[in-house]
Amino acid sequence: MSTNIVRAVCPHDCPDTCALLVKVTDGVATEVRGDPEHPTTAGVLCTKVARYTERTYHKDRLLYPQKRVGQKGEGKFARISWEEAIDTIASRLKSIAAIAPLSVLPYSYAGTMGLVQGDSMSQRFFHKLGASFLDRTICATAGGAGYKYTIGARIGADMEQTQNAQLIIIWGGNPIASSLHFWMRVQEAKRKGAKLIAIDPYRSLTAEKCHQHIALLPGTDAALALGLMHVLIKEDLLDHDYIAQYTLGFEQLKQRALEWPPERVAQVCGISVAEVVELARMYGIAAKRGEASMIRMNYGVQRVHGGGMAVRNIACLPALVGAWRHAAGGAQLSLSDSFPKDMAALQRPDLFPAGQKQRTINMSSIGNDLLRESSDEFGPKIAALIVYNSNPVAIAPESSVVAKGFAREDLFTVVLEHFQTDTADYADILLPATTQLEHLDAHSTYGHLYMMANNPAIAPIGEAKPNTEIFRLLAEHMGFTEACFKETDDQIAAQAFKKSDARAIHFDWASLKKTGWSKLKVADAPFLKGGFPTPSGKCEFYSQTMLDDGLDPLPSYIPPYESGASNPELAKKYPLAMISPPARNFLNSSFVNVQSLRDTEGEPHLDIHPVDAAQRHIVSGDRVRIHNDRGSFEAAARVTDKAREGLVVGLSIWWKKFAADHKNVNEVTSQRLTDMGGGPTFYDTLVQVEKA
Repeated sequence: MSTNIVRAVCPHDCPDTCALLVKVTDGVATEVRGDPEHPTTAGVLCTKVARYTERTYHKDRLLYPQKRVGQKGEGKFARISWEEAIDTIASRLKSIAAIAPLSVLPYSYAGTMGLVQGDSMSQRFFHKLGASFLDRTICATAGGAGYKYTIGARIGADMEQTQNAQLIIIWGGNPIASSLHFWMRVQEAKRKGAKLIAIDPYRSLTAEKCHQHIALLPGTDAALALGLMHVLIKEDLLDHDYIAQYTLGFEQLKQRALEWPPERVAQVCGISVAEVVELARMYGIAAKRGEASMIRMNYGVQRVHGGGMAVRNIACLPALVGAWRHAAGGAQLSLSDSFPKDMAALQRPDLFPAGQKQRTINMSSIGNDLLRESSDEFGPKIAALIVYNSNPVAIAPESSVVAKGFAREDLFTVVLEHFQTDTADYADILLPATTQLEHLDAHSTYGHLYMMANNPAIAPIGEAKPNTEIFRLLAEHMGFTEACFKETDDQIAAQAFKKSDARAIHFDWASLKKTGWSKLKVADAPFLKGGFPTPSGKCEFYSQTMLDDGLDPLPSYIPPYESGASNPELAKKYPLAMISPPARNFLNSSFVNVQSLRDTEGEPHLDIHPVDAAQRHIVSGDRVRIHNDRGSFEAAARVTDKAREGLVVGLSIWWKKFAADHKNVNEVTSQRLTDMGGGPTFYDTLVQVEKA
C-alpha cells in the first residue's frame, strides 16, 4: 500500500481559496483537509469542501461522452465515444461559423476559479473561432465598477490583518457561510475587544453573532452610506489631513452628503434615526482614537438596481476618516486586482479574426438573448452554445425564460460537466469534465493575497477530461494550427502571472507547485499614503470618469426597481421584498447534489416574518407559493423574525430537479440590470406569498 500527500487548492467561487492537502492511497483520494501551514486556511475547511471526496467519487459522476436521445430538457442520453463527440461538435461549429461565427456563444463562470481550467484554452478557442464574447457579470461586476470608480481597482485590506481591527462592519454579507476564514479572524478580533456590526436586511448566522444588526430595507445601502457621510461631516469626525492629501472632490461630496440628514435616511432605509447617527459616531470616533476600522462589503449589497452606486458610496467612507492609515483598516470588497495575472497570454485575444465585428452577450440576460432573432442591432441569432463551469438553467435570473431559450430545437448545445445538472438536461452533447482532484491548475484569489498551485491528486475517473484537453481536441478538429493550442497545462500555468510585476517577481511555476502557495509582495496597508490607482492617484469622491460614462460623478442614491417606495402600484400587487442569499451548505448551485449536504439543508424553504405570516394564515411548515408576474415556485415556510417585516428570504440555489415543484427561486427574479457593470438584480424583487 502506498500513501502520499498532494498539494491542491479549492477551486470554487469563494474568497478563501483554501490550500488543500489530499491524502492518496493506492491511487484513491481518501481524505481532503486544509493545509495547517497556509496562513489563511489554517487547517480548517468548510463543511462543503471537507466532503470533496464524496463529490469526486459520487455515484452520479458523468464518466463518458453522451448524446441526446430524448426531448430537450428531458435528460435522456446515450453513451458515445470521444471521437464521435468531438467530430460532431467540430462539424456543427464549422458549419455554423462558416455562416456567422458570432452566432456561437460560450457560457461559463466560476464552477472552477482556476486560471488554466477556467478560461485559458477555451478562450483561445473561442477567440480563434470569432465567437461572441460573454460578459461574465452574474456575481460582482456592479460592485466592482463602483469600487473601481472610487478606489481605482479591486484592492483593499488584507484579510490576514482583520484580527487587529477594533471595529468591523460586515456590510451585505454572511461570512460564516461564504468566507469562513475571514470570520475566524473576526472572532479573534472580537475576543480582543473589537466591536462587530452587521448591516443586512436579514438576520443571518453572522448577524446573530455580531454586537449589533442593522436590518435596512433591500437596495437602500447607498442611502445609509450617504447618511453616515452626513453625520461624519456635520460632527467633524473627519481626518482632514488624509482628505486634503489623498482624496479628490471633498467639497462637492460635502454638499451632496448634506442633502441626506439621518431623518431622511431612516425613512428610506426603514431603520431608526438613532441607528444612523450612532453608527456614524462609532465609525468616526474610532478613527479619532487611532483605532483600526474595517468595512467588509460583500456581494449582497450590489444585486439591486443601484448596487454599483451603493458600493461606491461605502468605498468613500474609509478615506473620510483616514481608516486606510491602518493595515487592519479601510475596506475590502475583493482583492482580485492585487494579482498581476497575464490574461493576454492565457486567453490570447489577438487570435480574434482581424476586421471581424465583435459582439458581447451579458450572461445575466441570457434568457432574453437566446430567444432573440437576428437583427441589425443584435446581430445573428445564437445558434450554438457551449456551457462549461456553469449551470445557467438553475442560476440565471428569470429561469422560465432561460429554460425556454435552452429548449430551442435549433440551438446546438454542448455542456461540459461533472453531473447531470438542470442545464445538462438540455445538452445535445454532454461531456464529462474532471474535478479539481484530477487536473492541474493555477489560482489567484479574491479574498487573500496568495498565488496558488493545484496538483492533480488522482487520475481522471472514467473517461473524464480536463477542460483544457477538451478544447485542445476541438481546436485540432477545427484545423487550428497555432502553437498555443499545443501548450500543456504546465506551460499555460507558467504564464499565469507577470514576473515583470514587482508583486509577482518571485513567481516560478515549478517552485509554486512544490510549495502550494506564495504570497504576493504587497504593502500591509495599501493606501497608507494614498497611491490609489485612479486617474488622479487619489480616492475620488468626485469621478470625472463616471461623468464621462454618463453617470452621476458624486455618490448618490438609486432606488430599487421594485419596492414600495419606487413602484407603489407593483407593491400593491406584490407587497413583499425577496432576497435569495446562499444557503450555508451550497455554493451557488455546486454541492446541491451531494446527499449529505442536501440532507443538512432539508428542502427549499422561505423565511417569513411572523406579522407577514399571520396576515396570510401561514404557520411554520406550511407549503407556500411565492409568485409575481415572472413566475412562481414553492417552498416550506419558516416563520421567524430573522426576516424583517416586509421581507422574505429564500436561501439558494437549489437545482430545480431536487425541488418538489421542479422550480427554484430564479423563477421570480428579473433580467433587469444594475446601474453600472451590467450586473444582475437578484435582490431587487417583489413577490406575493400564499399557501400552496
